[in-house]
Amino acid sequence: MNQIRLAILGGGGVGKSAMTIQFLQNHFVEIYDPTIEDAYRKQIAIDGHSYFIEILDTAGQEEYSAMRDQYMRTADGFLLVYDVTNYNSYLYLLEIIDRMKITNESKRKLCMTICGNKCDLKLKRVISYHEGKILSLENKCSFYETSAKMCIHIDESWNDLIRRVIQENTKHNKKKYKKSCPIL
Repeated sequence: MNQIRLAILGGGGVGKSAMTIQFLQNHFVEIYDPTIEDAYRKQIAIDGHSYFIEILDTAGQEEYSAMRDQYMRTADGFLLVYDVTNYNSYLYLLEIIDRMKITNESKRKLCMTICGNKCDLKLKRVISYHEGKILSLENKCSFYETSAKMCIHIDESWNDLIRRVIQENTKHNKKKYKKSCPIL
């Protein structure tokens, strides 16, 4: 069975843990408890194939940035989250994306999905759908507006990321196979 390592990144309080728990356990956690690091493991089926996924729920606080760099080196895919009601969380995500590009030592394609979380808080919104969409286009990745509380696009965003990782791994393995097989 194939293993896929995912990391969820974003500022503190954007809903990373809530999105992870909603995806894995189908319930919403009301109480905000800052995460230092949590790891979740689950077997899932995507497109008729079984995969063992490991999700690293990372700290959003800046004091844990050294740990974040390590996740960036080892994860296969990244769910990048900002809060549509907090412009600073969007700016922080821009910094994370820049750091990911610098940290990507292998120069492999980064499998990312960007999520603007808390889309159910329409009256508090400060970041438009259009801003999130442009960010995703600039970074050649998917974009979803999500709500962990209302379970809006949670499964879709995670499953999209998992499919991107599978697709990239398949491409990478084909290239590796072609290099190792002489042409007769």
